[in-house]
Amino acid sequence: MPTTQTTRINQLLDPTRVRIGLNETSKTEAIDALIDVLSGHEAISSLDEVREAIFAREEKMSTGVGKGLGLPHAKTPAASDTVAAFATTEGPVDFGAVDDVPVRILLLLVGPEEHKSQHVKILGRISRLVSRASLRQRLLDAESPETVIQAIRDGEAALRG
Repeated sequence: MPTTQTTRINQLLDPTRVRIGLNETSKTEAIDALIDVLSGHEAISSLDEVREAIFAREEKMSTGVGKGLGLPHAKTPAASDTVAAFATTEGPVDFGAVDDVPVRILLLLVGPEEHKSQHVKILGRISRLVSRASLRQRLLDAESPETVIQAIRDGEAALRG
């Protein structure tokens, strides 16, 4: 394993921060549900401030980045560290994605302003990971949070850095 400072996505996730088959049908509901997953996280001082920052970012430009992936994210003082939550949705959610493909895979990323470069690297990393159809399918087929985390771990190992 490389000894670089690259943060692995699987290191940001634990089973309590992963949801399988969200039933929400709108972009707003899906993002709200994912933000709620961070409730009680020690690095989050205010869920309301996180919600405000995420939706303010979403208003600037959709975080539907293509290939069925939504990456709602924001930098906020309400986060003392970079944190993530992950979900798959039961059905497709219209995110107004760049490729018009509805979203079924969501990764929420929140961190403080001073973690900006780490934030950008993680967003790029998940985009690269999910560009692989086989990994997208593994995530959608996952039946447990642990299976999701293992799929991401395996995908990251294949990225090599």
